Amino acid sequence: MLASAIISGIGLGSMYGLIALGFHITYVVSNTVNFAQGSAMMLGAVLGYTFGIKYGWPMPLAIVVALLFCALFGLVIERFLVRPFVARKSDAWLMATVAAGIVLDNAVLFTFGKEPRGFPSLLPSSPVQIFGAGVYPLQLVIPLVGVGAALVLHLVLRKTRRGKTLLAVVQNPDAARLMGINVHRTIAISFALSTALAGAAGLLIAPLFSVSSEMGTLFGIKAFAVAILGGMGSAWGVVIAGLAYGLIEALVTSYLGSVYTQIVVFSIVIIALAVMPNGLFGRAAINKV
Repeated sequence: MLASAIISGIGLGSMYGLIALGFHITYVVSNTVNFAQGSAMMLGAVLGYTFGIKYGWPMPLAIVVALLFCALFGLVIERFLVRPFVARKSDAWLMATVAAGIVLDNAVLFTFGKEPRGFPSLLPSSPVQIFGAGVYPLQLVIPLVGVGAALVLHLVLRKTRRGKTLLAVVQNPDAARLMGINVHRTIAISFALSTALAGAAGLLIAPLFSVSSEMGTLFGIKAFAVAILGGMGSAWGVVIAGLAYGLIEALVTSYLGSVYTQIVVFSIVIIALAVMPNGLFGRAAINKV
C-alpha cells in the first residue's frame, strides 16, 4: 500500500506542479496570474478527446491542435481580461480570469456534456510491478514531464536571451520598452505558455481519471495552493511543492480515507504558509527607496 501511494502521489503531484508552473510563468513576467488555469487543463483534455477519439484524428495531431487551442485561450485571457485592467492599474483581472474559467466550464458542459468519458493512454496499459505495487507506465512518465518542464523553464529564464527578456518585463516595463522589448507581446507569450502547460497536464492525467467539464476545478485550486506553497517566483519551488502535496494527499487518502484528504492537506498548507509566508523557496519582496 505504501509503495502504491507514493508512486500515485508522485504522479499526481507532478500534475499539480505542471499546472502551478503556469502560475509561475505569468507571475514572474507580468506580476499577474490566470485563475482559469484549471479550466485550461480541462480544455486540453476535452479537445484531445474530441479530436482524437470522437473525430478519429491521429492522436499526436489531436494533442498538438489541443495544445494550440489552449495557448490561444491564454492569449484571449491576457488580451481581453488582464491587459485592459492592468493598464488602468485595477486588480479586477482577478475576478475576470475567474469568470473566464466559469464561462469556459459551462460552455464545455453544454457542448461536451456532463457524462465523464474515458481517455485511452498512448503508453501500454498493462501495469508493471515496482516494489510489489502495480504501476501504469503513464504514472512513471508524468513525473519526468513535470521535472523536465521545470528544468527547461529554469534554463530558458536564467540562461537565454529570451528568458532574460521575460524577466526584464516585470522588473521594469518602461526600461524594457526603451530597450526595444515588446512588453505586451512578451506577456501574451507567457499566458499562452502557461495555458499550454495546463492543457498538457490535462492530456497526461486524462487516461488515469476521466474527461469531463468539471475535472479542472479542483485541480486548479490545488495547483494555485501549490504555487503559493512553493514560492510563486521559483520554478523548482512549485514543482517540489507539487510533489510534496501529491505525496501527502495520496498517503492521507490511503491511510485515513478520502473523507479526510482535503481537511488534512489544506490544513498542512495553512500551517506551512503561516510559518513561511513567502513559500518554501520564495523570497520577500525588496522595495527600493
